[in-house]
Amino acid sequence: MADPARARKLADRIKVIIAKRLDRGLRDPRLGFVTITDVQVTGDLQHATVFYTVYGTDQERADTAAALTAATGMLRSEVGKNITARLTPTLEFQLDAIPENAAHIEDLLRQAREHDTEVAGLAAGASYAGDEDPYVKPREFDEDEAEGSRED
Repeated sequence: MADPARARKLADRIKVIIAKRLDRGLRDPRLGFVTITDVQVTGDLQHATVFYTVYGTDQERADTAAALTAATGMLRSEVGKNITARLTPTLEFQLDAIPENAAHIEDLLRQAREHDTEVAGLAAGASYAGDEDPYVKPREFDEDEAEGSRED
């Protein structure tokens, strides 16, 4: 088992190598606008999962996934040339769900704002069911009452 810091450094290095190679371009017309978001390397440094996002439609995402799968061998050899590890890790490309998750979170926040606005509107026209301040307060005596009770 490798040191986790070493695995993180290797993952960062693989991310840079693949991003640079994709920036120079592949000869595959199916490849869309790809962004490498993260790389995770297993503890034994033998397998790397590359997370990526694609700007575009679902068809462009599917085409880019096919292009990356086809270019996996070439990208792995590029990684092997540029790292100093004894073994070159296998690469697996995984579509990152960050844009979909962000859209879902934005939708949930919009629904929460609408609900808060609705509740605030209901609260503005509402009245208390009982007293405004239902908590029992200690009795306050007037000075005359307090002196009269002490004289007895």
